[in-house]
Amino acid sequence: MKYIVNLNGKNYEVSVEETSAAITSIKDAPAAPAPAAPAAPAAPAASPASGSGEQVAAPMPGTILSVSVSQGQSVKAGDVLMILEAMKMENEIAAPCDGTVKSISVQKGSTVDTGEVLAVIG
Repeated sequence: MKYIVNLNGKNYEVSVEETSAAITSIKDAPAAPAPAAPAAPAAPAASPASGSGEQVAAPMPGTILSVSVSQGQSVKAGDVLMILEAMKMENEIAAPCDGTVKSISVQKGSTVDTGEVLAVIG
């Protein structure tokens, strides 16, 4: 069987023997149209920390490109709080609820890990 495999944006034609499922050859494949990129997910809301507000956590590791809100600012659910660049894609980090920005834990240029608290909304 032959498959087209996309690795780091480059297509490869891979031949696999049906009996052993071992890769028998790899060669460059003709360019195929790129699939549409999925919509950027909003940051999942972590469980609230004992009355201090709703924590907004990083959904993936990356770098903060911009922060669109400031401490004390009122936001509505879905408002963009900041832009996180991960894997060369810009991801909008949105407010999970209505409220006031109690704190912002990052600034432009910060590198974050998955699950790191970016902001708290109360």
